[in-house]
Amino acid sequence: MSHAENVPMRHVRKKKTLNGQNHEKNMEQELARIIRQEPEPDRKQKLFLLCRMSVPSILSQITSIIMQYIDAAMVGGLGAAASASIGVVSTSTWLLSGLCSAVSTGFSVQSSHQIGAGNKEGARNVLRHGMITAILISSFLALFGASVSTALPVWLKADPEIREQASGYFLVFACSLPFVQMNSICSLMLQSSGNMRTPSILNASMCLLDVGFNWIFIRHFGVIGAALGTAMAEVTIACIMIWEVFVKSPVYRCRKGEKHRFDAGILSRAFRLGVPMGFEHLVVCGAMIVTTRIIAPIGTTAVAANSFAVTAESFCYMPGYGIAAAISALVGQSLGAGKKKLAKSFSNMAVLSGAAVMGIAGGLMFFLCPFVFQILTPDLQVRKSAVEVLRIELFAEPLYGVSIIAAGALRGAGDSLIPSLLNLISIWGVRISLSVMLAGRWGLRGVWAAMAVELCVRGLLLLIRQQRKL
Repeated sequence: MSHAENVPMRHVRKKKTLNGQNHEKNMEQELARIIRQEPEPDRKQKLFLLCRMSVPSILSQITSIIMQYIDAAMVGGLGAAASASIGVVSTSTWLLSGLCSAVSTGFSVQSSHQIGAGNKEGARNVLRHGMITAILISSFLALFGASVSTALPVWLKADPEIREQASGYFLVFACSLPFVQMNSICSLMLQSSGNMRTPSILNASMCLLDVGFNWIFIRHFGVIGAALGTAMAEVTIACIMIWEVFVKSPVYRCRKGEKHRFDAGILSRAFRLGVPMGFEHLVVCGAMIVTTRIIAPIGTTAVAANSFAVTAESFCYMPGYGIAAAISALVGQSLGAGKKKLAKSFSNMAVLSGAAVMGIAGGLMFFLCPFVFQILTPDLQVRKSAVEVLRIELFAEPLYGVSIIAAGALRGAGDSLIPSLLNLISIWGVRISLSVMLAGRWGLRGVWAAMAVELCVRGLLLLIRQQRKL
C-alpha cells in the first residue's frame, strides 16, 4: 500500500479545497500586481491577461449556449406551437433579467474601482449595499411580472392557441427573479475581483442542471416544465454563488467584527450607473417586444423560426459577452489604480479580439446553421425560414462584437449614460423603423435585414464613444 493510500480522505479533500482557494486568491493578487506594476505591462503580458480572464467566461458562455440548444430542442420536440409560446414571451423575460443585470452592474463597477485602489474593505461595503438593494428590486420585479403574466401574451398579439402556455411559462420565470438577481450580482462581484473561474464553472453547471431538471419536468408539464427546470437550476446555483462570495472569496468573505456602514454615496453612484443601463435594457427589450408584435401576425411558423434563429445566433455573440465581462473588470481596476493609458490599451485590444472572434463564429454558423436547426426542430418549414433569416444577420457579427465589447469597456469606466442613448438612437431609429417598412414587403427576412443594418450602426457608434472616452 502506498503512502498516498494511508492519507485519510478528509485530508485529501481539505487539500483540494485549499488548492482551489489558493488558485482564486493567487489569480486576484496577480491581477492587482500586474495592473499596479511599473513600468506598465507590455503587449504580450496584456494579451495574456486578457485571454486568461476571458477564456473561462467565454467557455461558460459557450457551454450555456450548448445547453440552450438542448433546451430548445427538448421543447421543439413538442411542436412549433410549444416553441412559439416560449418565443413570444422571450423578449419580456430578457427585459426583466436585463434589469436585474443593470442593478448588479451599478455595484460591481464600484467594487472593481475599490479593489483597483487597494481598498478591499470598501469593496465589501459596496457588496453589502448591493445585495440589500438587489433583493428589494428583484422582489418588486417578481411581483410585477407575476401580476401581468396572464395579460402579456394578449398584449403581444400571440395566437390564442399558445396564450395559456406562454402565460404559465412567464409566471414561473417571474417568480424565480430574486434568484436570477442573486446569480447576477454574485457572479459580477467575483468577476470584478479578478475571479473569472468560479462564476464560469457555476454558470456552466447551472446549464447542465437546467437540462437535467427539464428532462424531468417537460415530460410531465410540457412548456411550463421548461420554466420549472430553469427556475430550479437558478435556485440551486444562487445558493452556491452566495456561499462562494460571502464565505470563500478572499476579497468579499465576511470578516469577524466588520460592521456594515451605510453610505448614501454608494447608492447614488449605483443609481447613476445602473439607471442608464436599466434604461438601455428597456430600450433594447422594448424594441424586441415591438419586433415580436411585428412578427406575430405573420404566423406561428415565423414566430418559431425567429425564436430558433435567435437561439442559434447566440453561439456567435456569447463569446463577445465573455470578453466584455473580462474587459469591464480590467478597465475598472486599471482606472481605480489611476492608469488611464493602460485601461485604453486593454479596451482597444479587447475590441479587436472580440470583432475577430465573433466574425469567425459568424462565418462558421453561416455554413453550420442548417445542421443546427435540424437538432432544434423537426419542422421543415421552420428550419428553412430560420436558415434564411439567420444568414442575413451573420454578416453583421464583427460590428456586433465591437458594440458588445466597447460597451463592456465603457461600463468598467463608469460610463453608462451615453452608450444607453446611442443604443436608443440605433435600435429605435434604425431597427424598428426599417422593420416596419420591410416586414410588409419581405416578411421575417425584412425584420432580420433591418436587424443586420442596425447592429452595424450600433457597433460604429459605440466604437466612436469608446475611442473618445477611454
